[in-house]
Amino acid sequence: MEFITNSAKATQKLAVKLIKDLARKKTNGALVLGLVGELGAGKTTFIQGLAESLKIKERILSPTFVIMKRFAIGDKPFANLYHIDCYRIESPRELSALGFKEIIKDSKNLIVIEWAEKIKKILPKETLWIKFDHLGENKRKIKMTV
Repeated sequence: MEFITNSAKATQKLAVKLIKDLARKKTNGALVLGLVGELGAGKTTFIQGLAESLKIKERILSPTFVIMKRFAIGDKPFANLYHIDCYRIESPRELSALGFKEIIKDSKNLIVIEWAEKIKKILPKETLWIKFDHLGENKRKIKMTV
């Protein structure tokens, strides 16, 4: 599937629409979204839309220096949103120290990973890949693949 958005707000609204559809997707563990795209392509903006739709009140920023942030969600179908930023990751093994293997096994977790291509080999085969491309100042192409 491919979408074009013309503003940050449109990118966030797309995230809201997609999470409603994705919440019904059955997986063996966590629902994992692997976000790919250059700096400023809209990855964090997309996650902000997801978080808003999940009623997370905290401000969503890329956890570039802390690598991972967990947000508790009181709502079903997810108990937690994990926002991971792999920009500074040099090896997928670096996530082991953060309990990644346990987090990814829990079907109540929604895991959204920026720069996910850097850890592709440790992600589940059913990871939903979302690629962000600049098409202009505010225009983005967002393409989803499994």
